[in-house]
Amino acid sequence: MGDLADRLGHAVKGHTQCRVDLAKLGRIDTAGMLILLRASGGHRDFKGADRDDVRSLVALVGDALEEEEGKLVPSNPLRNFFERFGRQVVTLASDGFAMQVFSGQLLTAAARTLVHPRRLRPTALVAVMQDAGINALPIVFIMTFFIGAVIALVGTNLLTSLGVEVFTVQLVGVAILREFGVVITAILLAGRSASAFAAQIGSMRMNQEIDAMQVMSIDRFDALVIPRVLAAILMMPLLTFFADIGGILGGMLVSWITIDINPIFFVQRTLETVSVTHFWIGMSKAPFLAIVIAASGCRQGLLVEGDVQSLGRRVTSAVVQSIFMIIMFDAVFAVIFMVLDL
Repeated sequence: MGDLADRLGHAVKGHTQCRVDLAKLGRIDTAGMLILLRASGGHRDFKGADRDDVRSLVALVGDALEEEEGKLVPSNPLRNFFERFGRQVVTLASDGFAMQVFSGQLLTAAARTLVHPRRLRPTALVAVMQDAGINALPIVFIMTFFIGAVIALVGTNLLTSLGVEVFTVQLVGVAILREFGVVITAILLAGRSASAFAAQIGSMRMNQEIDAMQVMSIDRFDALVIPRVLAAILMMPLLTFFADIGGILGGMLVSWITIDINPIFFVQRTLETVSVTHFWIGMSKAPFLAIVIAASGCRQGLLVEGDVQSLGRRVTSAVVQSIFMIIMFDAVFAVIFMVLDL
């Protein structure tokens, strides 16, 4: 169509009265009728428009054009702001309700699998464990190694000025074992695995593979969600354990280089001064964060529609929601452990 409507309207602009003659018209579609109506200012009085097809097109396109123009309202920045805010609140509420529905379905599927273990697919479980767990060990170890080194470096600079640089050992041990080991692992798992879960299931949705599974009476939770959630639960503690080792090694290396704390002394002081409770506190968070990450990725993948934009939007939402839930649950656990004096 281009600018045909504007050009035609400009050509007849100088005439006080203008009537389009359709007597010798051959064929016309909705796009052509839209051009004529826009050029004539919405007037439907066409000469020679006594054919049934032309009359139906005039009525169809004319009504749609009037409805579109009726929706146009003057732009008001304050009104637009509150409208966007209201839409976001409604979207957030509906998303929260949908999340509760998905959680109920997940619990039902997990209980069904627990009662009937044969429903579990071992091949899919092992494949996801290797992809999301074993293959992620190097990046988790390296990342927490540098996190531990940074903590030790910052702690050394601060504690040396106070003359208590030896407490760098406790700082590294408590920070890594209690918080950073499990949180950094969860964030890496969210960016690496939650996005992969959403992309994999979303691609199946786009290819109508999930619809085919439903036709074949294959439960999508049993086939797609349960193996991924269970694999995340099983592999998250292992990843957290390697993250703790990497963080402590990074802190030990920096302490050895900067304040000349011997690695043997570092290990001995860690065992003597850092309670094993901090390790178990960090490990206790791992299964809950794994459920949040895997469930978020699978849920967003199941919400993918038939276009690529929806896939990209859902993958992004899976990562963002997972990281948000990780930070929120970590804060909740911090409050709980503070109340329990742990």
